[in-house]
Order: sequence, then structure tokens, then C-alpha cells
Amino acid sequence: MILNSFNLEGKVALVTGASAGIGAAIAVGLAEAGAHVACHGNSRSPEDTCLHVRNLGRKTLALQGDLRDRSVPAELVGQTERELGRVDILVNNAGLIRRAPATEYSEEDWLTVIEVNLNSVFRLSQQVGKRMIASAQGGKIINIASLLTFQGGITVPAYAASKGGVGQLTKALANEWAK
Repeated sequence: MILNSFNLEGKVALVTGASAGIGAAIAVGLAEAGAHVACHGNSRSPEDTCLHVRNLGRKTLALQGDLRDRSVPAELVGQTERELGRVDILVNNAGLIRRAPATEYSEEDWLTVIEVNLNSVFRLSQQVGKRMIASAQGGKIINIASLLTFQGGITVPAYAASKGGVGQLTKALANEWAK
């Protein structure tokens, strides 16, 4: 049956930005397919999302951490492994947007958006990817980009640049790691 192709029974997923919106929907969808899910949030706790996951009979873990902090990706992966097991699926969904005309865009906003939207995607992918390769069991890394990956945008220079970077990073990692 075709639905068996989507069976994630016993798999472990880590979803960033899972406190609300797209990330919460992804976390619940993965749980509906059978996965146990570690739900990450920054300032807002992902506990509501975890409650939905738990109600589906799956194990879950609420994680919080500021992805601007370079140590947080390794901590998220480590805590997920300790509590739920090996990460089989990583969904890099967390992101933020700061709006201002490019001529007035602050360096602080630029660096913050790039750090969260692009650099943390690389750090998390690197942490999970090296484990997937070492285990020879593979896995899935899903990076959420944006339509602005392709068309730019207005008053969102860092967001457009970061999502364009996510698109290219995804291709680069697929070229290197995919089998």
C-alpha cells in the first residue's frame, strides 16, 4: 500500500522552530506518520506542539535554545539522542525575518538573520549528517527555504540572502552526502 512508503514508525525526528506555524505542523505530521519528535523553540516553548505529539502516542521532547548561539545545535542533537535515540530525520525549519530598506538595514539585523536562518542550518546538518554517515543507516535532512530563495524580495535583504544560501547549501550537501 502506498501509505506504507510514508510510515515513520520508530524513527526519531528533530524539528527546529516547532513552537508554532509550519514547524508545529511538520512536527505533528511526522508524529502522525509514526515518528517520535523532538520539538525545538527559541523564546517560545514548543510544549503545545509536544502535547499534540504525545496525544498521538509518540514520544516527544521539548527543546529550547537560541540558534544564534553556536553551541546550541550540538546540544539539541545530543539531548535528542540521549532522550529519544538517533536522529533519523532533521527538519531545519526555524527562521526569522527583519524588515528594512537595504540602505537602512542594520548590521546587527543582518548578522542575526544570517546566523539563525543559514548558519544554524549548516551546524545542525553537520552534526546530524556526520552521525548519519558514520552509522551507515542514512537518514533525511529537510531544509525549509522560501520562495524568496528564487525571487529576492523587498526590504528583506538578509532573509532573501539566507534562504538563497539554504537552497544552495541543500544542493551542496545532497551532492556530497546523498546515495
